[in-house]
Amino acid sequence: MTKRAFFVLILAGFVVLSAAWLVTLTAPLATIERGGSGPPTLVMLHGYGSRAEDWLQFEDRWQLPPNTRRVFPQAPLRGPWSGQRGWWWLNLDGNIPKGETLPDYTHANPGGIKVASRLVRKLLAREKAPIILGGFSQGAMTSAEIAFQTDQDLTGLILLSGNVVNEEKWAEHFAGRRQLPIFIAHGRHDSVLPFATMERFQARLKTFGLDVTWMPFEGGHEIPEAVIHAASGFVNRIVGLQSGPGRN
Repeated sequence: MTKRAFFVLILAGFVVLSAAWLVTLTAPLATIERGGSGPPTLVMLHGYGSRAEDWLQFEDRWQLPPNTRRVFPQAPLRGPWSGQRGWWWLNLDGNIPKGETLPDYTHANPGGIKVASRLVRKLLAREKAPIILGGFSQGAMTSAEIAFQTDQDLTGLILLSGNVVNEEKWAEHFAGRRQLPIFIAHGRHDSVLPFATMERFQARLKTFGLDVTWMPFEGGHEIPEAVIHAASGFVNRIVGLQSGPGRN
């Protein structure tokens, strides 16, 4: 094979891979759907290295209003062999400050989170309001990005074992979310994403006058049954508020 032919082959391969990557990042998200037809609609995003199917283990543990529609999207990035997925490339090791052991995203601005946000918002545009958006770990970070960087119509926000990304940019939109109920849960012994960051963040949200339910728990990077139970109560409270006097 000549050098020219080899170069053409490499270039063609690059074009094919680039096209496949573009399709991956623009195609509609696949989903797993359970429950009734709504309202409400509960959309939960899985964590990095996980899959939408992992939410199904909680199906008999949610205690939600009878007609709740539950939507579990699949993240766009996929491991070539494992099938595990991610919302964007999560470089944990590259975001650990000097002298620390856990990552800090409060000053980071990963471009992939913007792409993921757009994909999730396209999905939300097809869903029936009221919509409660949430997620675990990277899914929580993506959900918070949507809440604090866009005008997406949301009725509730659930953040499970997440982290804060580009905090000061998020903070510019805190005032506009004072009517948005937020549920935040985090394990005190989380060895993946720091508990202290979310503890401080929820306090900052409360200082801005946001409606925050904060649930620290004795555990690690996980979703214990007590958190599912509390998040269910949070959803029921929101639905009650929506159906109260003066509401449609």
